[in-house]
Amino acid sequence: MSAQTHVPRSAWIFPLLAVLLFASTSLPGIGFSHSAGGYAFAVVLLIILFGTVFAAVHHAEVIAHRVGEPYGTLVLTLSVTIIEVAMIASIMLGGEKGVPTLARDTVFAVVMIVCNGLIGWAILAGGIRFREQDFQITGVKVYLCVLIVISTITLVLPNYTSTTPGPVFASSQLIFVGITTLLLYCVFVYTQTVLHRDYFIVESEGDGGDHAAASNQVMLVSTVLLLVSLAAVVLLAKKFSLVVDAGAAAIGAPPAFAGVVVALLILMPESVAALAAARNNDLQKSINLALGSSLATIGLTVPVVSVAAYVLKETLILGLDPRDMVLLAMTLLVSMMTFATGRTNVLFGLVHLVIFAVYIFFVLVP
Repeated sequence: MSAQTHVPRSAWIFPLLAVLLFASTSLPGIGFSHSAGGYAFAVVLLIILFGTVFAAVHHAEVIAHRVGEPYGTLVLTLSVTIIEVAMIASIMLGGEKGVPTLARDTVFAVVMIVCNGLIGWAILAGGIRFREQDFQITGVKVYLCVLIVISTITLVLPNYTSTTPGPVFASSQLIFVGITTLLLYCVFVYTQTVLHRDYFIVESEGDGGDHAAASNQVMLVSTVLLLVSLAAVVLLAKKFSLVVDAGAAAIGAPPAFAGVVVALLILMPESVAALAAARNNDLQKSINLALGSSLATIGLTVPVVSVAAYVLKETLILGLDPRDMVLLAMTLLVSMMTFATGRTNVLFGLVHLVIFAVYIFFVLVP
């Protein structure tokens, strides 16, 4: 198999543009505002930010293909989670008025998008093309076991504590939950990459033949550009938060809208990879990407944002309202039934898409 010897033009142009755009914001008159120039800046920002996220995911995939599964999907999900943490922290903690529910809304949005929207679309697309698809039941059980625990203790349990009333944890509880979720995620990663790698891999007929592995030079370039892309997204996250706030105010959207926007922007390139895998009859990779994103989101985002909120003395609301707890419970229950047999079909995919549609509708019409 020949080695990949070049980097696509867009994969280095967008990170470069992102760095230049951030540097230009220090100049007077350049930035977002309610004016023609400010709106033009917002459009350019969104295009460059979107392209840079795709570039980051591309470089993560190059590295992932070189190191192999299941390390590959781990590199991709960790890269996406870094972007997510930066945006959440910037919007929640960096504005004039805090958004104490953004972490909760974004984490919940990620869970609903990947467990219903992404999983549903992947299963439906694969089912239409191949009727049924196989995956490793043992691996999915590991994903769901950890996901059920960490989503419950971070998104549901805060509603039922008495030390601090309301959907928030007391400081000691927040520290304990942050450590617990991080520990669970780290043990999961150890299980995925060392103890039971075979749980997360399904050999397929096309393995190894579709894509050339990166050469040493491309591997080095992609590693550097991945770091640059992640740093650029982190630096532009604050500027993006201003655009999100303005857009939400313009359409009169509820607070949860910002969480959905952040989650959609972050997950879109990863979703493309997951859907492509399903259409190539590699549903296992789609599941690894989707459920891995959910675990990384809660297991890493909640501890990091909790530390930031604790240090900065900010309020962090984690508990879901009753409607969203019902949607979360339904999602987890349906997911257990979907992945119970090791084979999927179009009906399972359609059911997940219906739940996703219900979630989006009630975000816009609460």
